[in-house]
Amino acid sequence: MCQDYILEARGLSKQFRGFYAVKDVDLRVQRHSVHALIGPNGAGKTTCFNLLTTFLKPSAGTIVFNGKSIENKIGRAHV
Repeated sequence: MCQDYILEARGLSKQFRGFYAVKDVDLRVQRHSVHALIGPNGAGKTTCFNLLTTFLKPSAGTIVFNGKSIENKIGRAHV
């Protein structure tokens, strides 16, 4: 059975001056379902969310939204 994913991340990482805030995240968000990103303070939840929403540019990895790569939109100002 084919799963319908609206958002996928593969090998998503963000490094700040040698420190990994997010490292090698693989994620699939199924269409029409509720998901949560949980963890203790300092676990990288906000950084991961900012990567997935293209507010931050990843150090490595790919992000696919609705079947299309959104890397060309990463790092653009959102107003």
